[in-house]
Amino acid sequence: MNTVAYVTVDVFTSERFVGNPLAIILDARGLTGEAMQKIATEFNYSETTFVLPPKNPDHTARVRIFTPTAEIPFAGHPNVGTAFALGQQREVFGRSLGDKLVFEEDGGLVNVTLLRSGDDVTGASIRAPGNLTIGETIADELIARCVQIEPQSIRRTTHAPTFASVGLPFAFAEVDGLEALGNAWPNAAVFSEAAAQHKEDKTGFSLFLYTRSAENPWHIRARMFAPLDNVTEDPATGSASAALGAYLTSLLPARDAEVKISIEQGVEMGRRSVIGVDVRKSAGTVNEVLLSGSCVHVMRGEILL
Repeated sequence: MNTVAYVTVDVFTSERFVGNPLAIILDARGLTGEAMQKIATEFNYSETTFVLPPKNPDHTARVRIFTPTAEIPFAGHPNVGTAFALGQQREVFGRSLGDKLVFEEDGGLVNVTLLRSGDDVTGASIRAPGNLTIGETIADELIARCVQIEPQSIRRTTHAPTFASVGLPFAFAEVDGLEALGNAWPNAAVFSEAAAQHKEDKTGFSLFLYTRSAENPWHIRARMFAPLDNVTEDPATGSASAALGAYLTSLLPARDAEVKISIEQGVEMGRRSVIGVDVRKSAGTVNEVLLSGSCVHVMRGEILL
């Protein structure tokens, strides 16, 4: 009987059993895409990653990312967690590791910097692979029905509900406080209706709902719902956090800006996560989005094939 080794880590936290769990197959050679999907479905985490030798020997690895239902081109917490796990090794596919890694993914090349405390790798910072793209707006009423809140809870002061992406598209909507955020709960039937109306998210309709602190608008509390992708709620969504940070920075009147954002997610699930987003805007264009977070090991074992 063949076996394949795996590890799991909790991402965007330094405390075990909170944050966003990730399963990583550190050497996925010999696995078909169909087998990868079955393994991801078995773990039933928001994502599972599979590490393969790179096509370009100058890069560190090829990384494939699967949700429980589909392969996706890019996601934030899988990259941070995979980099952290690989950073515990002296080498990957015969190549020694430094603190700078490059992952080949369907969404583009992902540049990674390992974060350390002394000699110990504690997490990673990644650069989003895609440029900011802003899609169509979404009706307040449809967003409200998706998560069963009152339409008047949705704030349009900064922006209307809209799609944005730096590698993976999400719908974004701001609500007027923690009460509305806490009351939200997805209605899968309405999500199906929203997906039929809006085709930008090819895996369904993923909604990132958030509220901003009055004292510090760059401290954000958020929740992410993707029931059509078998993720009722996600404890930490790096790709969405990066896209939101880029979008909000793009809306600033200043043509040049450097913004540091802290996004707290997963609180309502009992899996608090803290996601760091650093955005640089030059001459009116967002040209760099960095996503960072800490990680902690949880499990290791073997899958029987």
